[in-house]
Amino acid sequence: MTLPIRPIPQPGILDIAPYLPGKSGAPGSAAIKLSANESPLGASPKALAAMMEAAAHLEIYPEGSSRLLREALGEVHGIDPASIVCGNGSDDLLHLLAQIYLGEGDEAVMNRFGFSVYPIITKATGARIVMVDERDYQADIDAILAAVSARTKVVWLANPNNPTGTYLSDADVRRLHAGLRPDILLVIDSAYAEYVTAADYNVGLDLVREASNVVMVRTFSKMGLAAVRIGWMVGPDHVVDAIHRIRGPFNVNLPAQMAGAAAVQDVEFTQRLKEHNRYWRDWLTEELSGNHLRVVPSQANFIMVLFEGADAAARAFTILLEAGYIVREIGPSYGIDNGLRISIGSEEAMRGVAAVLKSMDGTR
Repeated sequence: MTLPIRPIPQPGILDIAPYLPGKSGAPGSAAIKLSANESPLGASPKALAAMMEAAAHLEIYPEGSSRLLREALGEVHGIDPASIVCGNGSDDLLHLLAQIYLGEGDEAVMNRFGFSVYPIITKATGARIVMVDERDYQADIDAILAAVSARTKVVWLANPNNPTGTYLSDADVRRLHAGLRPDILLVIDSAYAEYVTAADYNVGLDLVREASNVVMVRTFSKMGLAAVRIGWMVGPDHVVDAIHRIRGPFNVNLPAQMAGAAAVQDVEFTQRLKEHNRYWRDWLTEELSGNHLRVVPSQANFIMVLFEGADAAARAFTILLEAGYIVREIGPSYGIDNGLRISIGSEEAMRGVAAVLKSMDGTR
């Protein structure tokens, strides 16, 4: 057979399974979307006002380094703005880190049920992803360290993890880091940090300050600004310098910069979001736990519900959809065929989901 003459992607690109986002309702649908871990309280009113102000100047290029946004982040979190890089969502920064530190013949290590973007960005560089089995849906530090080889260049760690909601304590993360060679980059993806209530959790900033091979990546998407795509990273000078050399010159648009700066300074709204999430996350966990359902303890803004098998999970997904609730199937992307991920939403949504699942056969 004669192959068509056309541009051919680099080896391995067409072997990559594309990222599968959570389902959304059809246009005009009244279905409640609980599949993407979005803010149930919307965005900070101050962020909305800042975005409207920025919309009056759409003809102007944004400031190239996101200076105002970095300064706001630095002020609120006690960070030197020069150590912060902003991106078009945290995915943008993760892609850049992979491009910089991985290549043909290299390896990157991650836990089995870690964020599904990690294999995509690793394989796109020609490197090999090494997946390590978890211990009851939690990252296994000893197993990760055992998987490190002479070819390992990056360890991807979502903390808390998506889609399981589990987390590692500060002591656990430090033990992981202590076992890595200094030439291995530890990427701590703290996308859900705003929602953590565990006392022994650390977002990762202290370790970044102390080490030369650790970065922490964050996002605004889970705190009400998913539509405008803002991510940020804190890292040592040499990593920041490398990213600035290849990132897009205007990779964060002006409305996003202004909205992000206002949102990070609106600590009252962020706290209200955290408290809403804590209450309804714990409530839904308690309501659904027992009999034939298991809810894995979560520190994120979602819960993972495990059913007796894949058929039961599929049936629950369909029944919830028919009742007007769209949740996330995690079998196709993560291989947890008997699980569903349910974002924490409004009180009405949480009570509705609980009522539907508890009315099914095999639930209390």
